[in-house]
Amino acid sequence: MYLRTVRRASKSGGVEYVQLAHNDWDAAKGRSTPKVVYSFGRADQVDRAGIERLIASLSRYLDPAAPPTSAASGLGPVDVTGVRALGGALLLDGLWRRLGIDKLITSAARAGRGRRRDLDQVERLLFALVANRALAPSSKLAATDWMNHDVHIAGLDRHRPVDAQECYRAMDWLTTVADELSRSVYFQV
Repeated sequence: MYLRTVRRASKSGGVEYVQLAHNDWDAAKGRSTPKVVYSFGRADQVDRAGIERLIASLSRYLDPAAPPTSAASGLGPVDVTGVRALGGALLLDGLWRRLGIDKLITSAARAGRGRRRDLDQVERLLFALVANRALAPSSKLAATDWMNHDVHIAGLDRHRPVDAQECYRAMDWLTTVADELSRSVYFQV
């Protein structure tokens, strides 16, 4: 259950209502739909003392000394070990993949000469550098710190930190295939 506000348009501008709701799965629609359990009325006329009494009444069933738990998962106490941004990188990654740039880079790496590379890691490093330039422009050295501590990039090995030398090697490789790759990206897009 959760508390939600709903805004309704009216001649005088708009009115907000406060409601206690929960989500039910609607198999016919193929999505969850909110069901209102109780309406507290207009937001500007809500009985705050009544809400406080409800919270006090619900709190009697909880142990105040117990740590917060993840009720949905049933896993017990929750320890937050870190927080990383996801939204911007996820959006750029979707665009990157939809344009097919990931496949163009890995195919250019396969066709390239020299020692065998971890194609997926090179592509992910190049994507991470592009995402850094778009979301948090900084130097290449600061970009590795950004990748290791501030953002989640899908596909980067989380068991070991990204090293600046890996990024430099990926960019060095990129300069060797830049003409072919830029032509491929141009025609792909």
